[in-house]
Amino acid sequence: MPATSANLGPGFDSIGVAVDLYLTVKVLGESKTWIVEHNMGKVYHDERNLIISTALKVAPTIRPHKVIVNSDIPLARGLGSSSSAIVAGIEIADKLANLKLTKQQKLEIATKIEGHPDNVAPAIFGNLVVSSYNGNSVTSVVAKLPELRFVAYVPEESLLTKESREVLPDTLPFKTAIEGSSVGNTLVAALMAGELAKAGKMIEADRFHERYREKLVPYLKDIRKLAHPLGVYGTYLSGAGPTVMMIAQEKDATLVAKELSKRFVTGKFFVMKVDDVGCETKFLK
Repeated sequence: MPATSANLGPGFDSIGVAVDLYLTVKVLGESKTWIVEHNMGKVYHDERNLIISTALKVAPTIRPHKVIVNSDIPLARGLGSSSSAIVAGIEIADKLANLKLTKQQKLEIATKIEGHPDNVAPAIFGNLVVSSYNGNSVTSVVAKLPELRFVAYVPEESLLTKESREVLPDTLPFKTAIEGSSVGNTLVAALMAGELAKAGKMIEADRFHERYREKLVPYLKDIRKLAHPLGVYGTYLSGAGPTVMMIAQEKDATLVAKELSKRFVTGKFFVMKVDDVGCETKFLK
């Protein structure tokens, strides 16, 4: 399961892209209880693990197994760690219970569990995915992006989605909502047309969430100011944060990470490609 980056600025709860950091799950033989071995810090090792609890929601009668989990995806950093776990759980249920779910059915299940499709959709399909969820069904469009790189600044401190959502307003003025919608529409059009300069401008023109979350991620403005002279098209808060994501050409991406790491000495920088596969299952003999 790939990591994912959601929103891309104005695509709040609806746009996400899969990137090449991964959660890998190996399901071994049956055991008396669920056993989850992993490298993910303070995460449950039994049926309370999000991967297993998701699998049991989908298929309550599956028998316990030993599971080994390895993840490159930082927890609670806005890179879809919970979404990748939810998708992994659905995959386990699908295979162990022989449900033969389609990708659309997996998306519907994952969205109901997660609450919105922006992260789970690219985790399933790969690439860029634009989705709409009305509380009952999900409509998604998968699209390939132009050749580019994502440069992520992942700070040491975590930021829970719940905390990040609490700073958002309950309502927006109608005029602001119309402006936000037009920015999001233009962003998608620019990405599809390969006009990355225009896409970057729209990414940074969000009206829905970043202005409210800036106090939780005060370095967003600093990174945005420093990144543009290095060739970055646009910067945005990945998901609910605290990761700041930048889009750049392949030739510029490594330099961007190198130069910014001189200023931001804590945390980590990742240069990532778009993952164009999504969730993948392999049977090992």
